[in-house]
Amino acid sequence: MHTQRRIPLDMVILTTKMMQRTALFVTVGGLVTSLITTFLPFWKTMNSDLNEVENWFSGLWHTCLYTEEVGIQCKAYDSILGLPMDLQISRVLMSVSVGTGGLAVLAAFPGLDGVEVCVGQPGVKRGLLIFSGVLSWVSGVTTLIPVSVVAYTTLVEFWDEGFPDVMPRWEYGEAMFSGWFGGLALLIGGTLFFVAVCMGDFDRRPPSVPNSPQVKHRTQHYLKTEVL
Repeated sequence: MHTQRRIPLDMVILTTKMMQRTALFVTVGGLVTSLITTFLPFWKTMNSDLNEVENWFSGLWHTCLYTEEVGIQCKAYDSILGLPMDLQISRVLMSVSVGTGGLAVLAAFPGLDGVEVCVGQPGVKRGLLIFSGVLSWVSGVTTLIPVSVVAYTTLVEFWDEGFPDVMPRWEYGEAMFSGWFGGLALLIGGTLFFVAVCMGDFDRRPPSVPNSPQVKHRTQHYLKTEVL
């Protein structure tokens, strides 16, 4: 008779809890980074060789001018319709990213093990974690798309041979890299939510099925053999 070696229940719950909280931590970090990126005016930067004391910055909502005498001065765009198409699309997608990321965090919190919400309803907690993972993925994708689109248009305009060489051109700003980081963090956080769900399913899996017909047949055969 073989005995199965079982892992202590406290250790299993701790491992699943750690994965859930790691997923929530990574998702919150990606959401905060995405939120900051949305309002930073440093998506694109431009400085001229003719006037090196001036630096221009452009974001989704503002354009800024930095000089050594005055410092940085920002001004909101006068008209939304006057913006380039890539910035208009980026505004919408980044707003969707922040909204879905916030919903992912709100949905994940009651789904965590140890939180006194939906106690005794593991199916509800499991569904909340899956929902959070999907929302985190949506938030990550809607962050990476606008950042990548603006990066592509900036690259195309930078190497456009139709502009004179002396004309200043837009280059990548710091917000572009923070946007890529935030989007990847949201995708990783959503993936970790699914990993936590799989770990919870594995922990709740019964070790054996003693009432199955095969087990009953083997048990009866074993008893008959013992009697003989």
